[in-house]
Amino acid sequence: MTVTDDRSITAPDDSSTAKRTVTLKIRRFNPEMNADPHWESYTVPFDPSDRLLDALHYVKWNLDGSLSFRRSCAHGVCGSDAMRINGSNRLACKVLVKDLGPEISIEPIKGLPVEKDLIVDMEPFFDAFRAVKPYLIPEGHEPTRERLQSAADRERFDDTTKCIMCAACTTSCPVFWNDGDYFGPAAMVAAHRFIFDSRDAGADERLEILNEREGVWRCRTTFNCSNACPRGIQVTKAIQEVKRALIFRRF
Repeated sequence: MTVTDDRSITAPDDSSTAKRTVTLKIRRFNPEMNADPHWESYTVPFDPSDRLLDALHYVKWNLDGSLSFRRSCAHGVCGSDAMRINGSNRLACKVLVKDLGPEISIEPIKGLPVEKDLIVDMEPFFDAFRAVKPYLIPEGHEPTRERLQSAADRERFDDTTKCIMCAACTTSCPVFWNDGDYFGPAAMVAAHRFIFDSRDAGADERLEILNEREGVWRCRTTFNCSNACPRGIQVTKAIQEVKRALIFRRF
């Protein structure tokens, strides 16, 4: 392993067969050692089928064990490896290295406090999620049979059930970057999922919460959130539907 003056680390030649290589330019920060974040570059080999998460694993396991990032299922379900890749929020487990260019910049998602390297403090994000009461609020006493729902009623909120809580949408929002008290798109998606559920009786309560100063009216409809969602949720559309529900319930 060789380290150059520009803090660029090159992978050892561990294979007789030459592989393609890519440079990962990673924004590093260790609060115990660094006053400010800095960039470090790593040159790693990759196969055409490798995902960016595989490349990060290579750095972690072979070049620099101090690199810190979150990951779990590695199949785009848990949402834990959301990060800013070449300037856009994406899941590291869902993008191929070969599609990202010869140099890939990797940063933590924006708007949340950085704890170390690519790991951010998710508590402000989850606080907003909890604030919109993201659970079924039934009406009346416990029923004697299952609460039934038609396929059409279920379809009404189907899109917003797909959220995996990765925070990619919220941390791609310019309003959230500048106002940490803003609920953010993910919390609004969670509220939408229950506001339009025919079995729920808490819609008015959630709408009042989202009618506050830091609620849906702060949305500027930039579509960053929809573009960032790894599950293809129409986030901006969901927010607009909540706005419409607030307007039309008054008349």
